[in-house]
Amino acid sequence: MTDKGGTSYQKEAPALVLFAGVQGETSARVHVLTEDYGPLRGIAYGGASKAGRALWQPGNVVKISLHKRSTAAPLQISGELLYACAARLLDAPLALSMVQSVCVLADVTLPEADPCPFLFAETVRLLTFLGYDPVIAEREGMPHVVRWEMALLATLGFGLDLSACAVTGSTENLHYVSPRTGRAVSEEGAGEWKDRLLPLPSFLRDTEQTGNAADWLAGLRLTGHFLARDAFGQRHLPLPAARQRLYDRLEMRVLADQTPITE
Repeated sequence: MTDKGGTSYQKEAPALVLFAGVQGETSARVHVLTEDYGPLRGIAYGGASKAGRALWQPGNVVKISLHKRSTAAPLQISGELLYACAARLLDAPLALSMVQSVCVLADVTLPEADPCPFLFAETVRLLTFLGYDPVIAEREGMPHVVRWEMALLATLGFGLDLSACAVTGSTENLHYVSPRTGRAVSEEGAGEWKDRLLPLPSFLRDTEQTGNAADWLAGLRLTGHFLARDAFGQRHLPLPAARQRLYDRLEMRVLADQTPITE
């Protein structure tokens, strides 16, 4: 992001807000994801004001201006709101948890200033979908979030191979994933090792399927295993609390759906 020779510059770019925290009395530390420059971290002067807090909400799509006076100077970020996501979901707790989890995972795992145009596009698409209609987001957002986590793993170099069975080579009846290799396993190939494998929900095998809450929970367990082991475990870090809250909130919904109604 720094021009050769440390000269000052100003650039503009669309961005997703991933994090914002107070910096002094009136400013904010902000982390954003851009298409061309990857994740960036800088200072937003006035970001702690009422208008600034509304602008720098994680999940918002903004048009940012980047200012840097020299190599040693902090990156200054100002912005203009293009699409408010989180504010639309205040009465949709599950969908809001989806947004919070996505933003934290992207913020913590993606290397700073490393362009990731595919994941940027996928994240914009996901957040736009979640913020469009809270009711639809609550009902239909989870499979998109699990698929986004699959895309994140692939971007980080830990992508799963669901193309064929690791044991038989078959592309049919893929129902499991090896927790060691991340490769799909068919019903026939699982054999006596079935109980040691991770279930592969149908909506990850067929993009036209959406699954149900139990399938989504299985999807979160699947991606969570590899996120915890590969993206966070190598740095001796736990999964972020926001990701765990999403899992817990969805698990409560599954349990509620399974509770029989008594008169």
